[in-house]
Amino acid sequence: MADLLEVAGVQSGYGMMQALWGIDLNVAPGETVLLLGANSAGKTTLLRTLIGLLPCWHGSITFDGERIETLRPDQRIRRGIAFMSELGVFPTLTIDENIALGGYFLPDAQVRQRKERLFGLFPDLAAKRRDAAGSLSGGQRKMLGIAKVLIAEPRLLLMDEPSSGLAPVFVKQVIDVLRNSIGHGTALLIAEQNVAFLELADRGYLIDHGKVRLSGTRAELEASDAVREAYFGL
Repeated sequence: MADLLEVAGVQSGYGMMQALWGIDLNVAPGETVLLLGANSAGKTTLLRTLIGLLPCWHGSITFDGERIETLRPDQRIRRGIAFMSELGVFPTLTIDENIALGGYFLPDAQVRQRKERLFGLFPDLAAKRRDAAGSLSGGQRKMLGIAKVLIAEPRLLLMDEPSSGLAPVFVKQVIDVLRNSIGHGTALLIAEQNVAFLELADRGYLIDHGKVRLSGTRAELEASDAVREAYFGL
């Protein structure tokens, strides 16, 4: 089966400061891939480059057989890529408005239909759908961020630090929600420094200083000395 996403030799950065130094990775249809790395490793820079918020200085980004590194973010979104940032939501908008915003390019009838399906998956959000997103707890905001990107039914979902700012009990809740609500062939590329997300992953990459230091299956990463020393204290 052909890969859904192929990244080859990608370099990027901010202004004159280079942050990525030749990243190679791939994601198959329906696969969950973890980008594991510490703060400032380059994970967020990579996701922003993949969605088009940062320019690709060198290399190629291929999605479903098409080179997309020169496309605008909205063009990539329309092709089936969604991006959930660390914040994920707009605090001043209502829960209902946030979710609808994720499907801004869809017909109104389709947005309404998909919203009701999502509210069925997230009953806590349904009960507060007219409330401002800023009134939610940290865990509820993460759920709203997930619902917001799911309304587009993306083929590839890029997630930046979904565990950021959450207590361990809410991290487990986010993992459970992703396990239970992601489906229908959606692939995930999750940037995280929380090793708990390995339990979701089919494969993963260890990123350090803008380079891929290690890649492998979940079992291979868990058994890796580099990962064990960095994340398990062994």
